[in-house]
Amino acid sequence: MLDFTSDVVDDASSSRTTECAPVDDRALLDAYSNAVIDVTDRVGPAVVRVETGPKAPNGRERGGLGSGIVISPDGLVLTNSHVVGSSKEIRLRDVEGHVGDARVLGVDPDTDLALLRANGVRDLPYAALGNSKTLRRGQLVIAIGNPLGFESTVTAGVVSALGRSIRSVSGRTIEDVIQTDAALNPGNSGGPLLSSNAEVIGINTAIINGAQGICFAVASNTAQFVLSEIIRHGYVRRAFIGVAGQTAPVPRRHAVLAGVENKMGALLMQIEQDSPAAKAGLLPGDVVIRLDGVDINGVDDLIRVLDRDRIGRRLAMDVLRRGQLRAFDIDPIERKPQR
Repeated sequence: MLDFTSDVVDDASSSRTTECAPVDDRALLDAYSNAVIDVTDRVGPAVVRVETGPKAPNGRERGGLGSGIVISPDGLVLTNSHVVGSSKEIRLRDVEGHVGDARVLGVDPDTDLALLRANGVRDLPYAALGNSKTLRRGQLVIAIGNPLGFESTVTAGVVSALGRSIRSVSGRTIEDVIQTDAALNPGNSGGPLLSSNAEVIGINTAIINGAQGICFAVASNTAQFVLSEIIRHGYVRRAFIGVAGQTAPVPRRHAVLAGVENKMGALLMQIEQDSPAAKAGLLPGDVVIRLDGVDINGVDDLIRVLDRDRIGRRLAMDVLRRGQLRAFDIDPIERKPQR
């Protein structure tokens, strides 16, 4: 007769051992959750609530509310220009509830960005600006802010599209905007859009009323340009050529025929009448690949090249028109900042 007693007892003992083993909850979290948690822990303390306008007698806020991100330990804070508006009284509230005054170093309504300085503080938690040009559709992104006054709210999603254009508070078009499905609401404006590396790759700027989960952020490369200009001049001084465009791929066959190495360029969508671009002979559909000897791999490159040093200078511009390389001379003028 065969004896199965030993096997049965061993199996039962093994089963009981398995059932009683301690379970590590974090080990059950998937990589997606761990990434969001890590970014939140690292960057959350650098996100502040931006309060504008005077306090009411009861201590409640009667001005505007938004979000901001500390980008340096000495208190530089990026937010939206529409959050700041024309307010003379600005306060920053951190995650621990500490409130301090701040002053406006500069605003740029054309990109809906503003730079603040927190008064009398040092060694603040801060986040680094990343390179938005490396983003890809489908990439994980995390938004932290104060939607509807609920502080330190975290949402996550993916990059839905790149190279979008939206209308800024000044009425002009903000180019090379990131579209995401990370849930945003009023109060998220000015807060950071973060990569899984805990880098700021965008500043959340707007939602489309009535849309389902379509949200936007100004690319970090644009924010870096605005930041450097405000620190240097107090405002963003730009050359103006009179175009609207978006980042677009350069077809490989066009690049080969034209003898260029660009994989991306700045696709011109609109040309303003009587503008330097119109006078130079540029047309909608042209793809700018080089300006003043600088390779143009997207709209953010075009924006940065059109700085104050190129105002009033004749510049050589190379474009692809229907796959053929064309050369133009263009004379940028200065566009006065809007206050």
